[in-house]
Amino acid sequence: MGKPLPTWTHPALYLALRSAMTLPMLAGCPASMKAAALAGRKFAGARFNAKRLQRAADNIRQAMPEIDAEGARELAVRAYEHLSELAVEICFAPRLLNEDGWTRHVELVNIVPSLDSLVHERPTIMLTGHIGNWEVMGLTATLLGFPIHALYRPLDVKPLDRWVRQTRGKRGMTLIDKFGAAMDVPELLSQAKPVAIVADQNAGDRGMHVPFLGRLASTYKLIGIMAIRANATIVVGGGRRLRVGEDLPGETIPGVPRLDPSKAQGLCYRAEMHDVITPEDWADQPDPLFYVTARYRHAIEKMVLSYPEQYLWMHRIWKSRPRHEALGRPFPPALKEKLSTLPWLSCDDVERIIDRSDRDARWLSENNTDRLP
Repeated sequence: MGKPLPTWTHPALYLALRSAMTLPMLAGCPASMKAAALAGRKFAGARFNAKRLQRAADNIRQAMPEIDAEGARELAVRAYEHLSELAVEICFAPRLLNEDGWTRHVELVNIVPSLDSLVHERPTIMLTGHIGNWEVMGLTATLLGFPIHALYRPLDVKPLDRWVRQTRGKRGMTLIDKFGAAMDVPELLSQAKPVAIVADQNAGDRGMHVPFLGRLASTYKLIGIMAIRANATIVVGGGRRLRVGEDLPGETIPGVPRLDPSKAQGLCYRAEMHDVITPEDWADQPDPLFYVTARYRHAIEKMVLSYPEQYLWMHRIWKSRPRHEALGRPFPPALKEKLSTLPWLSCDDVERIIDRSDRDARWLSENNTDRLP
């Protein structure tokens, strides 16, 4: 982490950023999205970004070994295009995703099972990852009439942070500091107020290591702890950017026609649910916390594999390693047994995860470190 910017620079930075955000408004959304994709591709291929681009390509090949090196690099570049497009969407979303016009930009898919908990005002945790536009699920829920409290990291530039809070607040979304989540979220859940969390970050050495794209990944266990204590339903979904010409399967709300991306002014999403985890699902599990944590990670994995070009592969997804790898010890039999209880993993899947873990342990030992690049 770098040093925080001096407070006296914040007003000027805010004005500069807000002025820059007016440029897409002048050009229009479709033209701005095309320009952003081009800028993202240029940035990805820049010499100073070579290390991050290679990391993204390596992560892709780990997750999808069937892709060759050239294909992985191209997919990594497309992820940078996606990141640049997100910046444009941030400018337009507050204006276009409103009570009157959101149905022209968002279609709802497989959403009915997730509404039961919200409609009956039961404790609900809504999870997504850094895939697609991760704000769409929360914004859509607020526009459907379900006020959301979303965890976020406050921005360093205070005037910009206030602007983000205000724009989201106008749509019924309340942003809460993620550093106070351990105290704030249980209170909100006790009042049956839905909480939204982006849950695919590396959780550090204290996280719970569960499978993610064929490798153990440090994952937030606090989410599972809070869900179990509050008897909450966990809904996992996301906002997928739709392209002109795409014809994707999925169950929409009866009587509501599919969106036509060519008529959506360049801003078109699919809010889709990938899993709903209820208290009944973990009640009989031998280790409920491991099951819940592994299952929501698996749901995020399904999203990533569905539209990998919209995932931020440049993140250090597998940086923190489990204790047995860092110490160069054999794979723990107890962990193997836990993996074997997960119904979505086959015996071959478990063996591949163990093999990957053994190779990671050897790499850590050979390089005298406890972190992966």
